[in-house]
Amino acid sequence: MKKISDYLHKHILVLGLAKSGLAAAKLLHELGAYVTVNDLKASQDDAAVKELQSLGMKVVTGDHPLTLLTDENMDLVVKNPGIPYSNPLVEAAVEKKIPVITEVELAYKISDAEIIAITGSNGKTTTTTLIYEMLVEGKKNPLIAGNIGKVACEVAQHATSEHIIVMELSSFQLLGTIEFRPSIAILLNIFDAHLDYHGTKEEYVFAKGKIYEHQLASDISIINEDDSEVMSLGKGSKGQKLYFSTLKENKEGTYLKDGSIWYKDEEVIRLEEIVLPGEHNVENILAAITAVKLKGVSNKAIHKVLTTFPGVKHRLQFVAEVEGRRFYNDSKATNILATSKALSAFKNPTILLAGGLDRGNEFDDLLPYLSHVKAVILFGETAKKLERIARESGIEVIKFVDNVEQAVYTAYEVSEKQDVILLSPACASWDQYKTFEQRGDIFIQAVHKLN
Repeated sequence: MKKISDYLHKHILVLGLAKSGLAAAKLLHELGAYVTVNDLKASQDDAAVKELQSLGMKVVTGDHPLTLLTDENMDLVVKNPGIPYSNPLVEAAVEKKIPVITEVELAYKISDAEIIAITGSNGKTTTTTLIYEMLVEGKKNPLIAGNIGKVACEVAQHATSEHIIVMELSSFQLLGTIEFRPSIAILLNIFDAHLDYHGTKEEYVFAKGKIYEHQLASDISIINEDDSEVMSLGKGSKGQKLYFSTLKENKEGTYLKDGSIWYKDEEVIRLEEIVLPGEHNVENILAAITAVKLKGVSNKAIHKVLTTFPGVKHRLQFVAEVEGRRFYNDSKATNILATSKALSAFKNPTILLAGGLDRGNEFDDLLPYLSHVKAVILFGETAKKLERIARESGIEVIKFVDNVEQAVYTAYEVSEKQDVILLSPACASWDQYKTFEQRGDIFIQAVHKLN
C-alpha cells in the first residue's frame, strides 16, 4: 500500500457505515485524517461504531445533521455508493464544493497493484470472475474486489506490485471518482438502469463512462463494438483501444469466426467447448479474454477455465448433470427480463421452475421465450399467474408444489435425458425465503440429493 499524504490532517466525513464505510474510515484514520463517521441506521451500541470510537473517531448515528459539514470544516466526503446524491448531506456538500467520492477512489490512490476495472449494465460479475479465474490459472497473482462483495480499499491495502486487482464497479461507485485510472478498463454494455438513482439516462451513461475518463496513452480501453453508446464513450478515451464483438471480425481485439473465439489473428477456443450457457455470456467471455491476453495468459489456461467454469453462483449457474439431465440455478432471476435471458440461453427441451413474491405484475412478456419449455413447476404467490401464461403457450405439463425443494424432485420425475432443468423464478424470493441466495442454495442441495 502506498503511504500517501493526500489525506494527512484533512477533515473527512465518511457517510454510511456498512462494510465499505468501516474500511474507508479505518484507512483514512491510518493515513492521518481526522475522520467523522455518520450513519442513519446504526446504533451507538453497534460493534463497528464502538471499534471506530475506540480508535478516536467521532461517530454520529440516527440522523444526518448538516452541521457535520461546518463544525469541522470538512475537506472531503466519502459516501457509501448506495446513498443517493439527493441525500441532504450530499447535496449540501456539493453546494459547498466539498468533493464527494466513493471508497474505490481511495483504493486507486493507495494501490501498488495494477487495476483491471469492469463495468456495464449486465454481466459485470460474470466477466470479473472470469478474468480473475483466468489470471489465477495463468499464475498472475490476482485479487478480486469492488461491487462483487470485497471492499476495494481494503483489498488495495494488502496488494503489492506483484498483484493485479480485478475490480467490478457499479455506476454508483464510478460516479464518486475524481482521479480513478485503471490500467485496463472494460465497459461491457449500457441499458436503461438505476434511473431512480441517477435521475436521467444521460447521468447514468456519464457515470459508466468515467471508467475511461482518466486513462492515458499507456492504458488500455476495452470497448464493446456492438454497443453504440459504449463506442461513443470509448471514442473519448485517451487509452489504447481494443474491441470485442460478436458481429464483426475486428483483428484489433476479440471476435467470433468459424465457430471459434479469436484474439487478433489467433484462435483461442471453439464455442462448443465452453460450458457457460447463453449468448449474452459470449460477450462476457470475449471481454475477459481480451483483458487476460494483455497480461500474457496462455490459451491453455483460458481453455481450462472456459471448459470448467460453471458460472457465478445463482446466475445461470451449472449445478450438476444427473442421469442426462442438466440442472441450472438462476435464482438471481428476480424479474421477467432475467428469466427471458435465461430461457434464451438454451435450445434443449427445458423444464422451468418459477414463482415467488407477487408484486402485482403479470408475466405475458415471458410468452415469446417458452417455445422450448416442455413443463413448468410452479410455487409461491405467483404460481397461478404463471399457470395462465404456461397454458397460453401450450405447455401441457404444469405442476404445483409447495417449495423449491419439491420443485426439484417433481421436475426430475417429469424429465427425460437431454432435458435442461432450470430454476429461474422471474420473482423475488421474499414470500418464502429470506434471499434469492437462500432459495438457490436449497435448489443446489436438492439437486445433489438426487445423485
